[in-house]
Amino acid sequence: MELLAVILYVYFVSFLDKPQKDAVALSPRAIEQRAKWGIENDELDYPVCQTYVDSIIHMGGKLFHTSRWMNGATYEMSEELAYRVEQLGFVTAVETTRDDSSPRYSGSPKRKIEMQPSGEITAAAVMLTDEQLNTYNLLPLHEAGFEGQGILMAICDGGFYNADQLTCFRQSELELGHFDFTDDTDGFYGITGEHGTMCLSTISAITDSYHGAATKAQYYLMRSEENDTESPKEMDNLIVALETADSLGVNVFSVSLGYAMFDNYGWDLSHRDLDGQTTRASRAATIAAQKGMLVCVAAGNEGSGTWKKISVPADADSILTVGAVNTSGTIGAFSSYGPSADGRIKPEVCAVGVQTTLINSSGSVVLRNGTSFASPLPADGVQTAGKGEANLGERT
Repeated sequence: MELLAVILYVYFVSFLDKPQKDAVALSPRAIEQRAKWGIENDELDYPVCQTYVDSIIHMGGKLFHTSRWMNGATYEMSEELAYRVEQLGFVTAVETTRDDSSPRYSGSPKRKIEMQPSGEITAAAVMLTDEQLNTYNLLPLHEAGFEGQGILMAICDGGFYNADQLTCFRQSELELGHFDFTDDTDGFYGITGEHGTMCLSTISAITDSYHGAATKAQYYLMRSEENDTESPKEMDNLIVALETADSLGVNVFSVSLGYAMFDNYGWDLSHRDLDGQTTRASRAATIAAQKGMLVCVAAGNEGSGTWKKISVPADADSILTVGAVNTSGTIGAFSSYGPSADGRIKPEVCAVGVQTTLINSSGSVVLRNGTSFASPLPADGVQTAGKGEANLGERT
């Protein structure tokens, strides 16, 4: 007898309520910061109901992760099981977030916020790090000793290849941990790309000829972008990264990822979906901001393409969406445009993303274009300036 293969898809299951409320999912640091800023805990701070989660596992669902802000969980399961789960009394919706669609971008780089073509660096250009920093008037703060110390940051991306081997990052001193929210099998620092490594360099790297913008800020690295597919599941991965950062008491969250088009064309977003409310990921970015985090999101590199606009979660409210300029303040032609679908100005700020000076996974100083590399810079500036202001306040 021929056995038919069971096709497994990924689903987001929404739960009815949170009947069990034991303790908020927050670290002591997060609780202390909430108290400092007068932010009260609410329903969103409690974990999802474990009984609900386990019930679906016992039915055969493979759990990837849960979301307390969206009150649901991501599972891999068959279509038949998804139908049965949808009939459960505590389930309000079951949404397919990854299927067996062929990779839309097979043979080409994944759609992180992709790098744009740029020139090779010369010996003279190495000192552009000073010019980058001076764009935000950070050099005087650095000279005064303020470089982000006491600030906790999370960098969320698709790949941090070789970041654990580059001495410019001083990981033993500054990296507090890393999290992989994907189901890729490669190791965290494996061959999933150097995009995140280069973004991290604008923040933390130091060499004899290179200086990042917030080199004394501690950080967590988080991976939410999957290497071989483009699906809404990756947006749910990003939500869990935001929630984890919130639980850890992260001050600044930088993400250079954006979503609008997927392997399954039926999931593609339209410009009218960029209202900060349509997608869970954009709502989560807004919640993170309301919980006290500064969320910096790359605007995207579609300005000279057919899409033109920002993507998700750059459409979120109360965050900083970051476009790309050169060190003279001229906008990059590739930098994506706003406004959001509900008329809010996007991007809110711009930073150096045209000929940005970076360090790649080989440890070489290079020039690259992209709002990905602009996005961390305002975050760095806020960290450094904020710490300087706080210290000055303590002295007076």
